[in-house]
Amino acid sequence: MKHILALIEQKQKIYSQLPLFEFMQDQSIPAIKRLSFAPCTAPFIMSFSDLCKYVFRQEPTNDPIQKILNQHTYEDDFHWQWFLADLEKLEFNYSLQLNDSLKFLWSETTKGSRFMTHELYKHIIQSQPLHKLIIMEAMEATAETTLSFTRQVTDELKLLTNEEYKYFGGLHLDTEKDHNANSDDVNQFIENIYISEKTRQESFDLIEQVFELFTQWTHDLLAYAKSYPVSQESVMPINQKEIEILKIA
Repeated sequence: MKHILALIEQKQKIYSQLPLFEFMQDQSIPAIKRLSFAPCTAPFIMSFSDLCKYVFRQEPTNDPIQKILNQHTYEDDFHWQWFLADLEKLEFNYSLQLNDSLKFLWSETTKGSRFMTHELYKHIIQSQPLHKLIIMEAMEATAETTLSFTRQVTDELKLLTNEEYKYFGGLHLDTEKDHNANSDDVNQFIENIYISEKTRQESFDLIEQVFELFTQWTHDLLAYAKSYPVSQESVMPINQKEIEILKIA
């Protein structure tokens, strides 16, 4: 399994150099604009709870790998609540009619989030516990990278707004690192899992596919963020213009 984890680490380093993360580090751009992709992530972030509860999780089980997966899901399936709280604090929670909200969530703008969710579901539902674990490890690597950059931006915003951002800030990142599923004992167990040559190649293919999905997703998020209207004099968006964007997305 060490070869699998090494590949995930290698892919994570490449992932961290994507244009979205360069954009997020550019302090000449208002901090809120660097997080303005947040509404576009909603279909995936809200669906991740379902992936945890109904796809990754399998109970009852005597399989030690599945038990690790189940632990992961219980520690991750409620983070959408932090996401909604951050949308409110970042002033992305605009008042839209239900039809306008649905149009945005099922628009071309959010297609990447929906597509990624569907593709991950397809890969996970067809997999045995070992492959599910590998998919989860790859997804956790992308999350760690993304949250490390969003934390930097929310730290800047906190100085201006005095608000604590749970999902995009340090709480989420620190919580991920402190999960029981990431304990030394669990990590040691995972590293020592035997992988056959056939399974190793299948695992490499899965890792490639997961990182490719997330990579394309970042390109979609960046495109949205670059078009997002923000006043240079304010840390918050130009609300009326953004409402119009959401209505026509």
